[in-house]
Amino acid sequence: MKTRATTVLCVRHRGKVAMGADGQVTLDHAIMKHGARKIRRLYKDSILAGFAGAAADGFALFTRFEAKLEEYHGNLERAAVELARDWRTDRALRRLEALLVVASDKRSFLLSGTGDLIEPDDGLLAVGSGGPCALAAARALLRETKLSAREIAEKSIHIAAEICVFTNENITLQELK
Repeated sequence: MKTRATTVLCVRHRGKVAMGADGQVTLDHAIMKHGARKIRRLYKDSILAGFAGAAADGFALFTRFEAKLEEYHGNLERAAVELARDWRTDRALRRLEALLVVASDKRSFLLSGTGDLIEPDDGLLAVGSGGPCALAAARALLRETKLSAREIAEKSIHIAAEICVFTNENITLQELK
């Protein structure tokens, strides 16, 4: 699935988790909005979730994922596994064109409609058209600086915005401690 028009980055570093996203929304080749919020706090503010892809599909996934978190009493891994399974097997859900990044204070996952449930080796996850740029920047910053998770996320998305035309510098950041 090709996701465009966004950058979402999750950084786990020094016992903290930060998630950042740009605010740009595009329709074909036109910028329609500069300040979209693509990250949410879920389940009593203990989980961060961000999406890349079609906005309506992303919001539908937030709703489904939040229901799974409620059903499994905030257990991130169980909720993620069940959503990924449903997403892969449910005919209506399979048509959703988005990716979801979710994180708690202990774990982070990338979920997709093909049943992917990926936990990163290095504590970094990125999706969207600017995701590879933000991920590369975050890896470099993680290795070579003493910045916090939040600072790494912010600087990395700014770097992605310098490179990716579908990413802007109107960044939303959330952090779990």
